[in-house]
Amino acid sequence: MKKKNKYTGILAILIFSLLFSCNQFEDINTNPDTTTQVSASMLCTNVVLSVAKFSGRDAKAMISENALPKYFGYANEGQMDTQYNKITSSDFGGMTILPNIEKMVEYSQGSVTENSYKGVAKFVRAYKFYRMTMEMGDIPYSETNQGGEGLYRPKYDTQEDVFVGILNELKEADQFFANGVTFTGDPTPYNGDPVKWRRATNAFALKVLMSLSKKESVASLNVKSRFAEIVTAGNLMTGTSDYFGLVYSSVNKHPIYSTNDLFTSKTIPSSLLINNLKSLNDRRMYYFADPSKAQIAAGKTESDPDAYVGVDVSMDYATMNAEHSANKYSLINKRYLNEEASEPRMLITYAEQQLILAEARIRGWITAGTAKTYYEEGVKSALAAVMATKASYAHGKAIDQAYINGYFTGEAAFKATTDDQLKQIWMQRYILNFMQDAETSYFEYRRNSYPVFPINPATSLNENNKNGIPMRWLYPSSETNYNRENLIEALDRQYDGYDEINKLMWLLK
Repeated sequence: MKKKNKYTGILAILIFSLLFSCNQFEDINTNPDTTTQVSASMLCTNVVLSVAKFSGRDAKAMISENALPKYFGYANEGQMDTQYNKITSSDFGGMTILPNIEKMVEYSQGSVTENSYKGVAKFVRAYKFYRMTMEMGDIPYSETNQGGEGLYRPKYDTQEDVFVGILNELKEADQFFANGVTFTGDPTPYNGDPVKWRRATNAFALKVLMSLSKKESVASLNVKSRFAEIVTAGNLMTGTSDYFGLVYSSVNKHPIYSTNDLFTSKTIPSSLLINNLKSLNDRRMYYFADPSKAQIAAGKTESDPDAYVGVDVSMDYATMNAEHSANKYSLINKRYLNEEASEPRMLITYAEQQLILAEARIRGWITAGTAKTYYEEGVKSALAAVMATKASYAHGKAIDQAYINGYFTGEAAFKATTDDQLKQIWMQRYILNFMQDAETSYFEYRRNSYPVFPINPATSLNENNKNGIPMRWLYPSSETNYNRENLIEALDRQYDGYDEINKLMWLLK
């Protein structure tokens, strides 16, 4: 032990000397013609990208994210866990951006853009904490980002308190943007326009509130009144182009672009997705999928809906793999492979906002407008967003305005009963989030049990509930070492002391 301490001391001296030397070197070699201070604008870009950019490592990560809500089956490279109902731990990585958020606000103080950057700060914080609490339940919130004050083991706030905080931060963001001016460093299509940011903030607030529908009677949340207040104020998205997200480009390429067919040749749209698109006579099917080669060989044309065959994603993997090799199924549309900007990344949209308003009208949260009008406006916007992509990939069934105007017939016509209307709205949100915000579709399934996900106990990897879909991610394993006492308290409070994927968080009870 003494020998080890001796070497440790020598190493510390060497490191100190090296750091001291480096500081001297940097002082001598600083370029007087370049800035050495980070600005609010520079930090803003990174802060916004932390929520707007796809955070997965590669194309397979995006496919896996879409497999959890049953958009895809995946063949030829081994079972994909999420397709077969296996999820493990999440992380608190979203909190690593908090110091940058704080610095962005600090550097903007006293400038004309201060309110705008404060609005961005509140929005991004709310977005990050929303995702984390939706994944895990109780999380550190009120005591986060206080390492500078010596607080390294933050307590876990109850999910109820976290949601109160999120909603309050979004309300603050709304007011900051209301008093803001155009700012720089914004990588989204908004280009620093505080009016557009304000609309996105309020649209997101409606989304958060709708996710709390099971808790509409909880006084601290005041769900219905908050919702109605936002709608009455009127600062909401006004059209398809208002979406919050990113435009893919030669600099920020779509994750599946140019993957040498490694993933597109193995990724099969689900029968859940394909069959519902067929029942709606929905031409988005032709933009999402390519026809089955076996059906084409049998004489079907690429514009024939019968040429499109989805896979039961709960079927035995070996069987799926064999049938895939026989070209039985459709594959994901080649536009994702061929186009670096096959479609924008859209996380908060006018289409989803209107569908949420339709549900709120049915629930009696608002009295303005009709559920039918909101529903149709939302679907038209979703169709228009797909229409804006290249029609050359639509297999002769391109979406045009005439098709959009005539969409609401048959199964797509607004239903007569409340239950059927809600299912229509939920299905349209499900279709809307394909290859966009797939996690939201998983959250919505937990809330509504709709659409009905296929579950096969013989193939399910959900060890403790072969007949069910996992309800949450586990807490980060690192918390066991670094914040064990607070973790145990949170587990005891919520999950009978057991961190398990089938446990129901407060939100779902």
